[in-house]
Amino acid sequence: MNFGFSYRGLIFLVMLMVPNIIWTKNQPKDYAKYAANENKVLLWLERIGEVLVSCAVLIFSDFNIKPWSSWTWWLIASFMLMVFYEIYWIRYFKSEKTMKDFYSSLLGIPVAGATLPVLAFLLLAVYGKNLVLGAAVLLLGIGHIGIHLMHKREI
Repeated sequence: MNFGFSYRGLIFLVMLMVPNIIWTKNQPKDYAKYAANENKVLLWLERIGEVLVSCAVLIFSDFNIKPWSSWTWWLIASFMLMVFYEIYWIRYFKSEKTMKDFYSSLLGIPVAGATLPVLAFLLLAVYGKNLVLGAAVLLLGIGHIGIHLMHKREI
């Protein structure tokens, strides 16, 4: 693991955050009702994971583009998952913005809004061979995907 700024990490965070900022003005109908019932343990895991992932992806230069190798496929797969995440958001913003729309799947991936970025960051950790990001993503994934699955079951 190498300390240093990761422009690739910054790109991923921008791809993650821009749709989420737009979402704050386009939340699904009745979202607040579901959010009030969130499991507190999952919520803490999600919040801790968010902070750790955001920090790790920026402070390690392991995620920047390196000369082509078989490891590059992990970066390509990771970036493609982020592209699918953007497609998920475009589809959501064009929808009626219901809870069903928000927790929909994409390409057979359940609760795509939560699952796609978690998988993308996990693959980025594999590409960078970075255990810190990998562990942070696991915390984030347990909390974030867990909360989304709970909400989907409630719908």
